[in-house]
Amino acid sequence: MHRLTAVLVTGLLCSATVLAAQQPGRIAIESYQLPNGLQVVLAPSHTAQVVTVDVWYNVGSRNERPGRSGFAHLFEHMMFQGSANVRKGEHMQLIERAGGSMNGSTTEDRTNYFESVPSNRLNLALWLEADRMRSLAVTDSNLENQRNAVQEERRLRVDNPPYTRVLFEETYTAFDSSTCFPYAHSVIGSMDDLNAARTADVKAFFDEYYTPNNAILVITGDFQGADAKRLVEDYFGGIPRGSNPPDVACAQPFNTGQVRRHIVDPKASLPALVQVYRVPAYDDADMAALELLATILGQGESSRLNRVMARDTKAAAAAQALLNPFGPRRGPGVFVFFTIANQGVSPDSLDRLLAEQLALVGEKGVDAEELTKAKNVYRAGMIMQRQTTMSVAEALHRANMFLGSAEAVNSELDRYLKVTADDIRRVAAKYLRPENSLILSVTSEKSAS
Repeated sequence: MHRLTAVLVTGLLCSATVLAAQQPGRIAIESYQLPNGLQVVLAPSHTAQVVTVDVWYNVGSRNERPGRSGFAHLFEHMMFQGSANVRKGEHMQLIERAGGSMNGSTTEDRTNYFESVPSNRLNLALWLEADRMRSLAVTDSNLENQRNAVQEERRLRVDNPPYTRVLFEETYTAFDSSTCFPYAHSVIGSMDDLNAARTADVKAFFDEYYTPNNAILVITGDFQGADAKRLVEDYFGGIPRGSNPPDVACAQPFNTGQVRRHIVDPKASLPALVQVYRVPAYDDADMAALELLATILGQGESSRLNRVMARDTKAAAAAQALLNPFGPRRGPGVFVFFTIANQGVSPDSLDRLLAEQLALVGEKGVDAEELTKAKNVYRAGMIMQRQTTMSVAEALHRANMFLGSAEAVNSELDRYLKVTADDIRRVAAKYLRPENSLILSVTSEKSAS
């Protein structure tokens, strides 16, 4: 169920020019709060007979404590193991029988659960979410079963494929675990911490974070506001408010000196080079320029790094730029550059070439055509976000959690359209500095010896 993949905007370049003159449709929003603290956001649209119920809990790996890593992701699995009125596995069966789909995912900052169903089954989706919020079955057998499932997922997606351990774990070492543990450990957690978890620990985590006052419920699609409010009150209104979770603290200075590490990856058939730079939180004024810079540098066939490092010099088989690979953060984030060397090319050669390209942007910036193309990519992406109830729900959640209000979804594009070429040059010079970097060179065990 966990989606540990970075979503890259790569297929939109051809359509970007066509969509350049268009704007994303405005979303009509109503927000309110139940007495128990549950935030509710309603966004009705009657273009298709579908509704999405999307719950974000304000808990992710950033809320974990040392020795308890992986708990947020573990709960993404635990939440499908049954509750007072729903048997183990029945949640999925009921949604599928109704003709719907459902899933969940975990990032550093949040855990979400959603159902997209025919509009006449809105009551089913809301009832299922309320029942597990109120009465999740946290039992010894469920914990043991899902502990094994998470560990197997870790083996499948992190430990066994080439390069993934570097991206999913080693990049977090850009942060000091003693002062910023929230962003200094991976989302999926360690095997040792998962093995050490006890049912009482897991139940305490649920009681602390899976409460109505720590959740946001978004409903989008074909429904009437009065009907939705009545159902929300009927199903969620009686769930007791929990205590307020502890604040998250992260004291992570930038520009503390370059750190270099060598990683041995026996699964890697070719060397690789990863450069990691610290960047500010999602709501920072520099973030839009940084996101456009990521598109310009390393997203798509026509990106600078792909053109220079893969096509022109042929030093790299692949080159990408990833800004916060798993999603926005309320704390400091990462700008990750990932390059795989061609046969016979060393990580040091990739390092020098990549450093030259980043320094060039910080010194001379980008041209108007590159910036326009990047803006069109974002405009096209936001227009396409309006096409499904699920993507609208996620956009509302993102605006609510990371920009302070669901209403910000209607002005979010302005952040990007206002970015100038000078802004791009300025943020590149400000953040893509050697003293703000973690450099990870990756070789196989054989070539490392």
